[in-house]
Amino acid sequence: MFGSNYLASLRDVAPFWVSLLLIPLMVAVSQWGGWSILLVLAATWWLFPLLDQVFGRDPTNPDEAARLNSLFWYRAITLIWTPLQFGLVFGLIAYLATNPEHLTLTEQFGLAASLGVVTGMIGINYSHELMHRPTRLERGLADILLAMTLYSHFKTEHLLVHHIHVATPRDPASARYNEGFHRFFPRVLIQSFKSAWRAEAQRLEKRRLALWHRSNPFWRYGGLQAGMMGLAYAIGGKWGLAFFAVQAFVAVFHLEITNYIEHYGLTRAYKGAGKYEHVKPRHSWNADHRATNWLLINLQRHSDHHYRPDRAYPLLQTYDHDAAPQLPYGYPVMGILALCPPVWRRVMNPKVRAWRKQHYPQVKDWTPYSKGLLQTE
Repeated sequence: MFGSNYLASLRDVAPFWVSLLLIPLMVAVSQWGGWSILLVLAATWWLFPLLDQVFGRDPTNPDEAARLNSLFWYRAITLIWTPLQFGLVFGLIAYLATNPEHLTLTEQFGLAASLGVVTGMIGINYSHELMHRPTRLERGLADILLAMTLYSHFKTEHLLVHHIHVATPRDPASARYNEGFHRFFPRVLIQSFKSAWRAEAQRLEKRRLALWHRSNPFWRYGGLQAGMMGLAYAIGGKWGLAFFAVQAFVAVFHLEITNYIEHYGLTRAYKGAGKYEHVKPRHSWNADHRATNWLLINLQRHSDHHYRPDRAYPLLQTYDHDAAPQLPYGYPVMGILALCPPVWRRVMNPKVRAWRKQHYPQVKDWTPYSKGLLQTE
């Protein structure tokens, strides 16, 4: 017999496994075709905001001891997702290679885009959790997931650039005040790759190793991505490769719109001599919308993730308004707003200005921030 505490722990874990339902949904819509392909988009971008209204917010912090006892079940979802996503991606390519008559070219394109929603919103998010874990297995699974979206350098950029330079001009993934997503997206695509390459070059230089040394992870990144594209081509030919590329682009789009939301307009104080204040919860937007946090395994508790990046997702804490800025809605709704810059600015700019007044009331002119010269001394 299982103890009541153990069963209670499993009940706490179960909602975080909801993302698994997207896999049979993808399989189903590939069989149904037509407008059903939009169900994946509806389930992720529309259903969960509605569920947030039903289940409300969760301002409580977990019982760390209780969750540590069931940590395996929280980790298990991130461990099994990689082979499941691999099977889904290449299984769909193999299915389309049979030229199913009920799917038009437009529907196949829509299926690729829907798959990108899954590999981006869920797959890259899980890779984000895995790359922060200490085991080689988990970090390796993160590499595989990122290779399936042709964005392997995100691992280096996130760990060696973003977490170190977040909320400063040195971080490409921190959206500037008044920067619309349509400008942020192409900028971050270019700058994040450059910053990741530069970070690895500096790391190798400190170890007195050449750029082409085998320890440069870009060899692994390139090999895995080439392997994924080669497999897509081997299974589905040119259309299989195109299908793979479309889902990868949509996945990256979902990653970067999330990056845009997470730090928009927030800044760390410049302390002089090239140094900034330590990262604090106030340097990331926080959200405690319960259902979306189930889907995104607490990614919206982003303030604590940057404050304690070693903390596993089921243990992440949430903060009140005094400690961290709060998003008015969960990530899906905020993502929709970000696609319309005038509406986004109308909602978010007053919140950024209020945040500035709350935490840095002595700063009167914020324009020097764009040059990395923000000071609060």
